[in-house]
Amino acid sequence: ARRSLASPVVSGVLCPCGSPRAASAVPSPGAEGGGGSVGPCGRSLCEASEQDRRLRALFQKLDVNRDGALCIHDLAVGLGRLGLHRTELDLLKIVKAGDKDLDGQLDFEEFVHYLQDHEKKLRLVFKSLDKKNDGRIDAQEIVQSLRDLGVKISEQQAEKILKSMDKNGTMTIDWNEWRDYHLLHPVENIPEIILYWKHSTIFDVGENLTVPDEFTVEERQTGMWWRHLVAGGGAGAVSRTCTAPLDRLKVLMQVHASRSNNMCIVGGFTQMIREGGPRSLWRGNGINVLKIAPESAIKFMAYEQIKRFIGTDQEMLRIHERLLAGSLAGAIAQSSIYPMEVLKTRMALRKTGQYSGMLDCAKNILSKEGMAAFYKGYIPNMLGIIPYAGIDLAVYETLKNAWLQRYAVNSADPGVFVLLACGTISSTCGQLASYPLALVRTRMQAQASVEGAPEVTMRGLFKHILKTEGAFGLYRGLAPNFMKVIPAVSISYVVYENLKMTLGVQSR
Repeated sequence: ARRSLASPVVSGVLCPCGSPRAASAVPSPGAEGGGGSVGPCGRSLCEASEQDRRLRALFQKLDVNRDGALCIHDLAVGLGRLGLHRTELDLLKIVKAGDKDLDGQLDFEEFVHYLQDHEKKLRLVFKSLDKKNDGRIDAQEIVQSLRDLGVKISEQQAEKILKSMDKNGTMTIDWNEWRDYHLLHPVENIPEIILYWKHSTIFDVGENLTVPDEFTVEERQTGMWWRHLVAGGGAGAVSRTCTAPLDRLKVLMQVHASRSNNMCIVGGFTQMIREGGPRSLWRGNGINVLKIAPESAIKFMAYEQIKRFIGTDQEMLRIHERLLAGSLAGAIAQSSIYPMEVLKTRMALRKTGQYSGMLDCAKNILSKEGMAAFYKGYIPNMLGIIPYAGIDLAVYETLKNAWLQRYAVNSADPGVFVLLACGTISSTCGQLASYPLALVRTRMQAQASVEGAPEVTMRGLFKHILKTEGAFGLYRGLAPNFMKVIPAVSISYVVYENLKMTLGVQSR
C-alpha cells in the first residue's frame, strides 16, 4: 500500500496548536532558571528541541545531495523515498512558495517558514470543511463542501477520499491526519478560500473594465448565473444613476478643464445647473445605463469561450489565466459596444437643445462626421484594459493574502466589510493606473465634435497635454471620479443583495 504523509518523521513535525514546535520559546510564568521555559504552544524547551531535531531530520532526509538546500530534484527523490509522489509542477510550487531569497531552492529556515505558512492555510481549509465544528471531517461534510463549490460527488466517492487520509480506520479525519497527509503538498489554489474571496464584479464604479465574475458548474447548470448577471446589472443601473452627476462632472473636467480654465467641483456643478437646470446633471446617464446589459452579456459569453480556448477545464482559474481571459473578454465587449461609449460622452457634453435624444445625437454624428467618429479614442480605451484589469487583480490578490496571513484564524471567510474594502481599493488602484488613457480617450471622443478642429492622435494628444498642462493635466477630473467610488460600491452592494433575494439567488 502507498504510504501517506503520516510517516514517523513527518507526522508530528508541527504542534497541534498550529505552530512549529521548534519555534522560539518563552519563559513560563514562575519558572526558575531555564528549566521551566515553554514554547508558544506551552511545550517545554526540551520538547521544542526534540521537534527542532525532527524538523532537521526531515530536512536531511529530503536533502538528497547534502548541500544544505532543497531543490526540485531533492524534493522529488526525497518525497519519493517517503512514498509521496508529486508532479514536477507541484514541487515547483512548493519551492516557489517558500523561496524568499529567489535562489531556486529552500534552505532550512525557508523550509520551516514554508511549513508554518502552509499549515495555517491547511487549518483554514480544515475549519471550512468541518461544518459540524466537532474537530473531525466525515463523508457528508466533504459532499456538502464540494456541492457548495458546484462539484457533485456521491457519498461513496467521498468515503474513497477519506480512506486515502484516514490512518486509524474511523472513516473520519481529525486535524492531525489532515495536516500529515497534506503537509508537503502545494495548496495555493484552495477552492474554499478562492470561493470566499471571489473578486466579484457587482461593485459597479462606472468603468466596466474588470475581469468577469466566476460561476460554479452548479450555477451554470441551474441557470443561477443569469440571475447573478441580472442582479448585477440592476445594481449597476441604480448605482450609476445615483452617482451620474459626479460622472458628468468628471467628463466635463476631463475635456474642458485646463490651466486657464481651472474648474473646481462646486463651480462645475453650479455651471451645469445654471446652463440646463438640475436635470442636466444626469445628461449621458441613459446611454450609460443602457450599455450595461449588452456589455455584461457579451463579456460573460466571451470569457467562457476564451477559457475553453486557452485549454483550461479548472473550476477556478489561476490569476494570470484570469487576467488573460478577462482582458480579452473585456476587449471584445468594449469593441462591440464602443459606439455607445462615444454617444455617452457626446450626450454628457451636449448643451441644452443641441440634441433631442440619443437617436438624434447618433444621426447627427453619422451625417456630419461619418462612421469613423463612433470609434474615436478606441485605441487608448483598449490599451487601458490591461493596466486596469492587471492592477485590479494584483492588488486584490495582495490584500487577500495579507488578510489571510494576519487575521484569518477560524475561517477563510473575511466577511462583507473586508471584501467591500478590498474590492474598492483594488478597483481604485486600477482606475488610477489607467486614468491618463481614459482621459485621452474622452478628449478624442469629444474633439471630433468641435467643427474645424484638427484631427488628433493619441500620441499627439499626450504630447500636447504634457506640454501645456504637465503631468497633472492627465489626471483632470480625478477628484469627482474618486468621490463616486465609495457611494457607487455601497449602493451597488445593497441593491445587488436585495435583487438576489427577489430573484431567489442563493448566497455563495
